[in-house]
Amino acid sequence: MPPSDVERIAAIDDPFQLLRVATERLNAAQQEVTELSRLRRRVIQELHAQGLSYAQIAKEAGLTRGRIHQIRHTGPAPEGAFLGTGTITLVTPLKREATNARPVVAMEDVTAAKRLEDLARGFDLPVELEHVPLGGEIDINRPNLIVICGPRLSTVMGSLYESDPVLKWVKDDVWTLHDSRTGTVYRSGSNSEPARAVDYAYLGRLGRADGEGNLLVFTGIHPQGTLGVVQLLQTEIATLWGQVGDKRFSTVVGVEYDPTTGEPVKAELASPLYRHEED
Repeated sequence: MPPSDVERIAAIDDPFQLLRVATERLNAAQQEVTELSRLRRRVIQELHAQGLSYAQIAKEAGLTRGRIHQIRHTGPAPEGAFLGTGTITLVTPLKREATNARPVVAMEDVTAAKRLEDLARGFDLPVELEHVPLGGEIDINRPNLIVICGPRLSTVMGSLYESDPVLKWVKDDVWTLHDSRTGTVYRSGSNSEPARAVDYAYLGRLGRADGEGNLLVFTGIHPQGTLGVVQLLQTEIATLWGQVGDKRFSTVVGVEYDPTTGEPVKAELASPLYRHEED
């Protein structure tokens, strides 16, 4: 019988290596506990939604009804899995400063990333932050990846967006979003006459280039749209999870914002929510 992880770690002679390995294993175990708790709570919700009573679920699972109720109300909420499972890698783009060509991060992207990080941590999801470098090269073939970046700053992301079967980014005089299903063109209000405090953003989960998973992506035509997507996730993530789960999808988010501050005052789906497996 092979030794357990604890026995294997305890047998390490170097005390510093033992500390490192034990800490890494403990972190992994804690993450597994979190995700199993989330999964257990989700299954109970799904079974109840199918019409089973909590008493029936308890009987079939070999648990008490009180334990089922306890599981329902403790642990991370299932809808957190909309963002991913385990450690989330959240990526925002670097841009070149106009005055001295230094790489900088737009303040709106910093704000959006901070608010999304707070949302993820509220679901017990650890977050690591990265940047799309100048030039736009990014490895998208990684699990639990969320990228806030449009096609203008990254050809890698541009190619990814082109895989969407319904929604398309189009650059003429300005960037717009086109719905090939309905023929609707979404143009930012700041690019319209007269100008309006309205923007549009892309939100979707698309397939990785290596075919081994998906990543969540979003960006506004302008920064106000990006902030609007985060507001939508803050308020409607449970609804989005119920509609698409962890499957591939895309939609256009319409955002009304305060013209003075740029802060979103209303964010809602402007297009149908397209489930890609249905295409």
